[in-house]
Amino acid sequence: MTTKIAEEPGDIAGAHRIHVLFDAAEIAARVETLAAEIRDAAPVDLLVVAILRGSFIFAADLLRALHRAGLAPSVEFMQLASYHSGMSSSGQVTIVKDIDNHVENRDVLIIDDILESGRTLAFAKDLLAARGARRVMSAVLIEKPVPRAVQFEADFIGFEAPDHFLVGYGMDVAHKFRELPYVGIIEN
Repeated sequence: MTTKIAEEPGDIAGAHRIHVLFDAAEIAARVETLAAEIRDAAPVDLLVVAILRGSFIFAADLLRALHRAGLAPSVEFMQLASYHSGMSSSGQVTIVKDIDNHVENRDVLIIDDILESGRTLAFAKDLLAARGARRVMSAVLIEKPVPRAVQFEADFIGFEAPDHFLVGYGMDVAHKFRELPYVGIIEN
């Protein structure tokens, strides 16, 4: 396996070296596979709920792939916060922006960028189930093999990644690096 390093422009401190874990082509191929897996789960009246902000690029690509797979979901956005501008979870999930649509008797697919502690996704799943969703599924781009703070397993997983702070493809550190077309680790 070839190690890929990207030089990214930085702030006042200078350029950042980023070790590329999953490049754009790998991500695109995996997103197509995930869409087929979701289609095969035979969702009924599917509502996709993308968790902002980190999932926005993954959600957009997955939605287009779901269309190519023959699905026509409705789309909503929910913003939940647990990081509050830091690099570690505060342990408490709060709703910053709620969805507008009703979920009763619908299948809901929650899309998030990363599964670590499980708090955010478990919170969203429990909330939507309590509102009457027929079935609540989840798709994550990245799963980290770390102990969960709560019991939660994603239904659809893009990649397993090591326990490092990841950036790119929507994921950030202090609102930087979301625009990168790959997922990587900032090197020191």
